[in-house]
Amino acid sequence: MITYAEFEQVDIRVGRITRAEPYPEARKPAYKLWVDFGGDIGEKRSSAQITKHYQPEGLIGRQVLAVVNFPPRQIGKVLSEVLVLGLPDADGEVVLIGPGREVPLGGKLF
Repeated sequence: MITYAEFEQVDIRVGRITRAEPYPEARKPAYKLWVDFGGDIGEKRSSAQITKHYQPEGLIGRQVLAVVNFPPRQIGKVLSEVLVLGLPDADGEVVLIGPGREVPLGGKLF
């Protein structure tokens, strides 16, 4: 069990995917993503293994949730600045998490 104070340390925000490209150098099929969180956070890069359910052009404009306060992590040739969140489907393939309706960029999950 964790405390509520510990949960509050994880900064999960909503952003909008502004760019998505194939990432052929990745060990597992993935896309390079650019996600705009607005305000002080701005645009951040990430990579995501979401090729089963999504095409790059269909990701543009989609709002997603991401952890924005992890240290950047080098994933192959991509410096991943945020962790875009998803859940596994019945086959273990990632389904992105996002708000059920449009919300302001940078909104914090609580």
